[in-house]
Amino acid sequence: MADTVSTPVREEKVAVIGSGLIGRSWCMLFACAGYKVSLYDVDPEQVSRALDDIRAQLEKLQEEGLPRGTLSAQQQLDRISPVGSVKDCLQGAFYIQECVPERLELKQQVWTELDSQVSGDVILASSTSALLPSLISEKLSNRSRFIVVHPTNPPFYAPLVELIPAPWTAEDVVPTAKTLMDCIGQDTIILNREIDGFVLNRIHYAILGEGWRLIRDGIVSVADLDRVMSSGLGVRYAFAGPFETAYLNADGFVSFCDRYRDVIYRVQRSAGDPELMDGDTMERVQSEMEQVAGPVSELDSRRQWRDRRLLGLAKLKRDLSEK
Repeated sequence: MADTVSTPVREEKVAVIGSGLIGRSWCMLFACAGYKVSLYDVDPEQVSRALDDIRAQLEKLQEEGLPRGTLSAQQQLDRISPVGSVKDCLQGAFYIQECVPERLELKQQVWTELDSQVSGDVILASSTSALLPSLISEKLSNRSRFIVVHPTNPPFYAPLVELIPAPWTAEDVVPTAKTLMDCIGQDTIILNREIDGFVLNRIHYAILGEGWRLIRDGIVSVADLDRVMSSGLGVRYAFAGPFETAYLNADGFVSFCDRYRDVIYRVQRSAGDPELMDGDTMERVQSEMEQVAGPVSELDSRRQWRDRRLLGLAKLKRDLSEK
């Protein structure tokens, strides 16, 4: 999104560990805000692919007049430096964003290596989407600097970030991380304590679970279930969340509860128990999604289609907020 305030070219350095889709978005976010970014991955070829993808995304955003900040696509790309070792990645960084796959043992292993090479006030941030920060950081020497900074996927196009401290996270870490997220244009919420799945994914998984049961039981097709979100609830909640919506849809929230608490309770009790997503229903969802979003081999094209629309929505929200 175009900006009227010039983006400063900063000397502060951020280290990003992992160059998958999440790591790439973090690199773009920090670079667009003018930070130096050092990118490391155990697979050098993936880093090369990541940089090509980042370049293509930044250039496309520039072409469409939807960049973040005022730096050109090339200036933003120049802020990102691939490195060949963890040591080089961490050298001089004030903030580390880990983005390795969502496996507890792997994250513990990676953080053990990172922990041995950091000191001082550096912030140790994990992008984990559901693993408790205490489980990842409990054995780290610098665990007081650890925090989960969980982005919405895709982070560059969906700005919400959850900050989840471990029980031993130092008091300054959360406000410092929030200040950084605000600086790069993300919308931050803070969890008062850790909980399995955090907030975003507890709500996301509840939607998936109920959607799964409705599809499994033949109530609705996969495509129509998705339209409930894209043309219904997603539109409704794009500017006001569920509790503000309830507040507005009655004469305040007390009035809403007086009117609807009984039916809400009845429907909630009929939802059923959670179950593993597997078997025939899984295959049905896969098959129907191939008709909607294309084969797996062509997902990049569909992701670009999604990302352009998310960015357009973000631009609309920004423009409306300025009126």
